[in-house]
Amino acid sequence: MAKTFKKTSEENAEKTVTRARIPRDDEVIGIIEERCGGNKMKVNCLDGKTRNSRVPGRLKRKLWLRPGDVVLIKPWELDKMKGDVIFKYPSNQTEWLKRNGYIKTEKKEF
Repeated sequence: MAKTFKKTSEENAEKTVTRARIPRDDEVIGIIEERCGGNKMKVNCLDGKTRNSRVPGRLKRKLWLRPGDVVLIKPWELDKMKGDVIFKYPSNQTEWLKRNGYIKTEKKEF
């Protein structure tokens, strides 16, 4: 006797976000501009700098990153133009960050 399970409306609805990880201390939100090979990439950070960032070895196989992804960067202590990617925001958390003013959206005319 096989049981059939119906999907509830909660499973069908989009996941709503009540909070997202916000930058602490010297962490910065950034958007990946381009991949440079290996685990290195260029990231446009919201503080106006373009950082050469890398994915630490413990996260290398867990984080699949592409240009346009929103990530959290921790700058290095010795060189502030380099940093480590420590978190990738999913699409629903990215929308939450935009609604609450953490990420500024650009209006395109064309």
